[in-house]
Amino acid sequence: MDDLDKENIKQEVFDLYDDYAHNRVTRREFMQKLSTYAVGGLTVASLMSFLSPDYRSTLQTNPDDSRLTTSFVTYNSEKGGGPIRSLLAMPADSRKKLGGIVVVHENRGLNPYIEDVARRAALAGFISIAPDALTPLGGYPGNDDEGRALQSKRDRNEMLEDFIAAFEYLKNHEYCNGKVGVVGFCFGGWIANMMAVRVPDLAAAVPFYGGQPYSGDVPQIKAPLLLHFASLDTRVNEGWPAYEAALKKHKKQYKAHMHENVNHGFHNDTTPRYDKAAAELAWKETIEFFQKKVS
Repeated sequence: MDDLDKENIKQEVFDLYDDYAHNRVTRREFMQKLSTYAVGGLTVASLMSFLSPDYRSTLQTNPDDSRLTTSFVTYNSEKGGGPIRSLLAMPADSRKKLGGIVVVHENRGLNPYIEDVARRAALAGFISIAPDALTPLGGYPGNDDEGRALQSKRDRNEMLEDFIAAFEYLKNHEYCNGKVGVVGFCFGGWIANMMAVRVPDLAAAVPFYGGQPYSGDVPQIKAPLLLHFASLDTRVNEGWPAYEAALKKHKKQYKAHMHENVNHGFHNDTTPRYDKAAAELAWKETIEFFQKKVS
């Protein structure tokens, strides 16, 4: 997954993977189209291996890090999927109540990358909760292909209710100061945007390359927004001008960062779409934003 390897792969391959990762093409169609790029010593198998997530060597935090207190908890989502299993993480040595962050996964359930992000948020001084919206279907199945298939069986508005319920759970947690923000990636970016619409007392929202709400919903937004986009992500970006126009019209507090020459998913360090410089900058901005809004 090094930069030299990435330089040898055409942008069309990343675009094709994006279509596959978002269920716009089947696995069979993906493999067939991928074969057209298997030239010059590249094979379909090697391309698939290159594009597939690497969860073994990319974790930035140890699940058993002594600096953290982590546990799996279950809260009830009455309007959504019922009992929802979640990773709860906080600094082990905290002596004060902490700002809360709901961490929302992509379109494949609570995988190791999102668990890692929740621990990163805790190491930055917050209490975080990372729910698994696949809980009603048995939970994240251990690989992303099956996770995507499972998540496609759930109604996204019911899943939105699951994350709103997570907000309420965290807001009322004994170690939370009552201020809660949300950060989400891909599908989770849409959830973050929609929680800003739906939750009047949300303290902050940080959508990473997330789908936008309808312009007519923007007046309901109370939370300040920090929005991260990838310049090569034409699919998500096409909705941004209308969203920004509505945010300006209704005088909403927001800042948008268009990260140049990076792909959708650039923060996810388990695939070659990852861009280290952009990811680190975006996370730095995100933590600083939460420090101002929820601490």
